[in-house]
Amino acid sequence: MRRVHLLASLLVSFVLAAYVASLALTSGPVAGEKRLVARGRVVYLPLPQRTTSMTVEEAVLLRRSIREYSGQPVELEHLSLILWAAYGITDPRTGFRSTPSAGATYPLEVYVVVGERGVRSGGTYLPAGVYKYDPYTHSISLVKVGDFRRELATAALGQRWVEEAPVDIVVTAVFERTTRVYGERGYLRYVPMEVGHLGQNVYLISTALGYGCVVVGAFYDDKVREVVGAGAQEVPMYIIPVGRPARSHYTSFEEVWEYIISRRGSS
Repeated sequence: MRRVHLLASLLVSFVLAAYVASLALTSGPVAGEKRLVARGRVVYLPLPQRTTSMTVEEAVLLRRSIREYSGQPVELEHLSLILWAAYGITDPRTGFRSTPSAGATYPLEVYVVVGERGVRSGGTYLPAGVYKYDPYTHSISLVKVGDFRRELATAALGQRWVEEAPVDIVVTAVFERTTRVYGERGYLRYVPMEVGHLGQNVYLISTALGYGCVVVGAFYDDKVREVVGAGAQEVPMYIIPVGRPARSHYTSFEEVWEYIISRRGSS
């Protein structure tokens, strides 16, 4: 059995290396960078850069919780931006990240459950599996091989959008990183606040990129932890399905103005 697992691991590493070596970036923010790189079970993501033309105001206006998806895959460069917006490095001098954290204790860990043909770059697909995000190298490392969306949906009380989305982001928290500095206040307030900040970042960047998502908090912690291979000290906090919306949604600022003005009355 151990030999079978070893062979499977070697095969996946080979597939990942071949996959990543085949992906050519059309343009890169770093001079001379032409290809993505894989080292063993680690996939280095396209570097974050300005991509969308949607303003922050428009992203806030159009943000909705989306539970029905078209079945289209998530583009690799877009997954890269979503993960960076969730918990990526935004200040190289200090190591500060996109999500504010009490005392920069950063208690959260981010996993990605990728479905079969769920993440695409060109004509190639990232192998289905559970990956863990590393903000310092902006990479994802393979934790488990296979499509685990059904198991994750079962852990989430059968919520079908968890299984139907091409990608699920799972956020866990190591509370001790924050509570050792702030005590019970970290447990009751600071870590939950940080998870909320991360979730809203995912909502807004997903909206700007043309995707939809929904934050899910109803699940069995132990089962989610088992699905993603998280450590015993990690507490699952969010499951966030991400995908192209099955139906388009649009609201204009003019509609909002009309709504507000109609409630101001004659005063």
